[in-house]
Amino acid sequence: MNNSWRHLPPPARPIAAATLSSLESYRSAGEPGDELAAQDPAPTGLILGTVVRLLLEDANPDGLTADDVRAALASCVRSWPAADPQVVLWLLAGALGVLDEEGAPAPKPDVLARHAVALIDDLLAGRPVEPWLTAALAEIERSQLND
Repeated sequence: MNNSWRHLPPPARPIAAATLSSLESYRSAGEPGDELAAQDPAPTGLILGTVVRLLLEDANPDGLTADDVRAALASCVRSWPAADPQVVLWLLAGALGVLDEEGAPAPKPDVLARHAVALIDDLLAGRPVEPWLTAALAEIERSQLND
């Protein structure tokens, strides 16, 4: 495990390490690694969804529009030929808190994890993921303390 994750809460460390490893696989081989699929889907989804939301907010400081979401979806699908647009849309809707879970069944956790890696990489635009994971975990911790 990467020593840089020691500042994170123990349950988040393997998710952060798996995210970094999956991103490295994606960047080098064009295919996300399967490390995230081995993690508990609930906290993994919360952390990755928060990272996606923070990246979207950072890229759109004046507010997020439907066109911005559409552009993020299209960019991810163009950058990863194996991407399923419906899964990327599911991830975007979930990250933004507008997912209607009463509709279609959720994609499998391993499919969500691979698509989340591709989406995050596209939104990062070459930046490192570590600060975004740290920010996401800090935000999750604040929200849990205030609940």
